[in-house]
Amino acid sequence: KAVVSTQSTGAFGFLYTLGTITALAGTMFLRGPKSQVKKMFDRDRICATVTLIASIIATILVAIILKWGWLAMICCIIQFLAFAWYTISYIPYARAAVKSCFSNTTGMECPC
Repeated sequence: KAVVSTQSTGAFGFLYTLGTITALAGTMFLRGPKSQVKKMFDRDRICATVTLIASIIATILVAIILKWGWLAMICCIIQFLAFAWYTISYIPYARAAVKSCFSNTTGMECPC
């Protein structure tokens, strides 16, 4: 019987966040830091960028400082979705396709 402790989920949250930061650093290496940061805060990407940065900060805060393991896992899920949305923002017409799919599936408008 496996037991998942608060400590292990918090550690996972921290390591997952390091992976996300490493992936962002990798794109900065390919594109150049100045150009990447400029593109991150374009009008079309500001929502995705702010959500991603907020989820990174929230995950670190919850996993390391507060040590709330299960909330850290929820923050990791939000971080994953934010990073996916951020990544999709770099693919032409991908966000429009995802928004359309979301609207057709749920009958609701996508907020971003």
